[in-house]
Amino acid sequence: MTDTAIVPRGEGDGVRGAWLDLKAAEPHIRARDAAERLGVSEAELVAARLGDGVRRLQPRWAELLTALPSLGEVMTLTRNDYAVHEKTGAFGNVSVNGHVALVLNQDIDLRLFLGRWAHVFAVEEETRSGPRSSLQIFGADGSAIHKIYVTDRTDRRAFDALVAGFLDHGSGTSPGILPAEAETVDRPDSLVDVARLHTEWDALKDTHDFVFLLKRLAVGRVQALRLAGAQRAIAVPAPTFRNALIAAAERDVPIMVFVGNRGAIQIHTGPVRTLKALGPWFNVLDPGFNLHLMETGIATAWIVRKPTADGTVTSVEIYDSAGTPIAQMFGKRKPGLPEREDWRALVESLSGAPA
Repeated sequence: MTDTAIVPRGEGDGVRGAWLDLKAAEPHIRARDAAERLGVSEAELVAARLGDGVRRLQPRWAELLTALPSLGEVMTLTRNDYAVHEKTGAFGNVSVNGHVALVLNQDIDLRLFLGRWAHVFAVEEETRSGPRSSLQIFGADGSAIHKIYVTDRTDRRAFDALVAGFLDHGSGTSPGILPAEAETVDRPDSLVDVARLHTEWDALKDTHDFVFLLKRLAVGRVQALRLAGAQRAIAVPAPTFRNALIAAAERDVPIMVFVGNRGAIQIHTGPVRTLKALGPWFNVLDPGFNLHLMETGIATAWIVRKPTADGTVTSVEIYDSAGTPIAQMFGKRKPGLPEREDWRALVESLSGAPA
């Protein structure tokens, strides 16, 4: 089976031609927007260019991740439908444990869920700022999970050697593009053991345990926030996330900003400085960190308080209409340390509801 097998309907040439026509008409259109316009996944759009600046790589995830520190500085991009998170730095402190990988370097901080990863390509493309090289990783449904871009400070020889070492010469088979997973529908509230939800919430020792609580109780994330009680979670207006960013910049409060999808979560830790609204997007435009937030996608926003072994941890969280997380914001914090008082005061000033 050849590389074009990733386009299961045998439409590789048609997709390629339609893409070239669209690119000629709109030279600066983003790949994600072009894929949506053409009715294909982003991976299908990339695969239609195999042999023309695009090369398929072997999905040897653990080996690929442990090779990435050799590149030096890169720009990593993780996004979902309504938020784009970009960080510049180097891979380091990479660990892989089965289907979960961690990257815990100072600037590149990632939680990666490799069971969701399916396809990877090396991509060369022309942009308004000139040629650009990247590694692009997609899920089985063709959705983009994570992208790694070459910068002026990347070790280009190391990048070329990595690509050469992972090239897929077409000897294997492609799984093709699978249908997207159906969104999970919450059970009726009446079936949720709310008393147990409150008890187990109040017994949390680590914020990372929250996802296991949701699974044990078979409750959706936003559903849990709705049922948690005001001392644990309160609904706030959608602009609260923007206002928290503005307040953090004005008060010089360092924060943590999480953006993710099914296969990756990317984290910025530190201050934010340059904030700018452009059309539907609210942006952080700092050296080393860019955040692009489409506020029209925010269906609900929450201030959430969870107990931990180090005291209460407070977050500002936003979700889309399906209850999928768009972004989360915390005060800068390391395990073993209590939450920053300046962050807690900032959130209280936004919510009007002190802990």
